[in-house]
Amino acid sequence: MKADKTSRTAQYMALFRALETKLNKKDRLFSDPYAIHFLDPKLRFATRMSKYPSIRKYIQNTIQKKIPGAFSSGLARTKYIDELLQTAVLDGVQQVIILGAGFDTRALRLDFLKSIPVIEIDHPNTSNYKIETYKKRIGKVPENVSFLQIDFNKQDLEQLAAQHNLDFTKPTAIIWEGVTNYLTKEAIQNTFSFISKFAQNSHIIFTYVHKEIIENPKSFVGGEKLLTDLDKLEEH
Repeated sequence: MKADKTSRTAQYMALFRALETKLNKKDRLFSDPYAIHFLDPKLRFATRMSKYPSIRKYIQNTIQKKIPGAFSSGLARTKYIDELLQTAVLDGVQQVIILGAGFDTRALRLDFLKSIPVIEIDHPNTSNYKIETYKKRIGKVPENVSFLQIDFNKQDLEQLAAQHNLDFTKPTAIIWEGVTNYLTKEAIQNTFSFISKFAQNSHIIFTYVHKEIIENPKSFVGGEKLLTDLDKLEEH
């Protein structure tokens, strides 16, 4: 991402969740009433106008042209991760760590997390913006959430853990959503090594992209455009 800005892709994911929330209860996969607060004024307006079917169709078509495939896959992975996380909680995890948390609001919107400590780790730009948004637009910072800040490509999770006394003895659910495709191979290997230190019965829930999308983007519909647009956002 650009040095002085929050992640644009994090805002796109918040947009997708906000649009899904505007659907009728029987039609939506999930509800995220907080997502809209992380959008810029234009995207907030678009979300509110999406209650009209013709405008919603226009918005969805625009998203599909700009970032092919991202809308449907973003919604599906949100729902799927919610379900996997609930399974992990039922299995006895005692804390949740979200790596590259972006504008994830699971700590607020999922009732089964209300009594579980949630540790969000992200780039300082995105993390600070999120904290300010909680304060200004939602009215409070969730009491069960701790915000830790790191640049995954430049800093060491081990040092961050030591600095903040992370507890490796607790069964932990680690969410790593929409992050691995922006990291170096070394950063990914180091992160998995870090994750392996958590107690037995811990869970890791992560997403990844097909190797071919990076090495041969022409083999995917919209692949070349998607990578070009990400480069423009400096989210390579």
